[in-house]
Amino acid sequence: MKKFSPAFRCLTFGASLQATPQLPLTLGAAGTFSVLAGSTVTNTGASTVNGDLGLSPGSAVTGFPPGVVVGGTIHADDSPAVLAQGALTAAYNDAATRTTSVIIAGDLGGLTLTPGLYQSTSTLSITGVLRLDGQGNTNSVFIFQIASALTSFSGSQIILQGGAQEANIFWQVGTSATLGTTSIFNGSILAQAFISLGTGAAPNGRALSETGAVTLQSNTIINPGPPSGFVPPPPTPAPPSLILVLIGLSGMTLYYSRGKVLRLIQRS
Repeated sequence: MKKFSPAFRCLTFGASLQATPQLPLTLGAAGTFSVLAGSTVTNTGASTVNGDLGLSPGSAVTGFPPGVVVGGTIHADDSPAVLAQGALTAAYNDAATRTTSVIIAGDLGGLTLTPGLYQSTSTLSITGVLRLDGQGNTNSVFIFQIASALTSFSGSQIILQGGAQEANIFWQVGTSATLGTTSIFNGSILAQAFISLGTGAAPNGRALSETGAVTLQSNTIINPGPPSGFVPPPPTPAPPSLILVLIGLSGMTLYYSRGKVLRLIQRS
């Protein structure tokens, strides 16, 4: 029989209570970037980046070619890269300061999580298969707050089910993120430090680092597009008292306008 640590018991219990639903992060100018670094971007092998690739304040991009950027542009410490870093900082801070989370710890392999906000006060890892279940809602949002490092081990997979979408999954990482060889990873990584993609790792999302380097090794990165799920609230209806006031003002205006017309007719 498989034994669970106290951390896992806490996670399972918390998930059964349902995590608090979340609105997606606003990535702004960083949204078109599949790779964004603070210091350097380095590639080895035949990597394909679908979307923009950039960095700031660093400017060193190496390994392109043989790596290629498809449907985007390389931005080395130019205006779009600077704006993207600013937007990344705002999104990172938004994710880090959200509250009412389910506490998680250790390794997430073998678990199925429902939409909401999850928090790890230390490192977090994925071994084997982690399932994210949207429960039939394609606008469902998953946000992971990780105080330290994130590691997906070689061959691990994040499988989406129940309508869960890559565009609505966010991993806020307090230090560095490492994706193991041939791992399948879903969601956008917003890391404070470096992001390292092992050989053949396949991120369906974004690798966004505020201050560190992003390294690629024969990877294919697919930008999932803008997050979904935010529906602007309908305009607030005017209170009945205000409506009555407006009707009264309209009536008064009509009354005085009628009086002026009658006086003009009498004078003529």
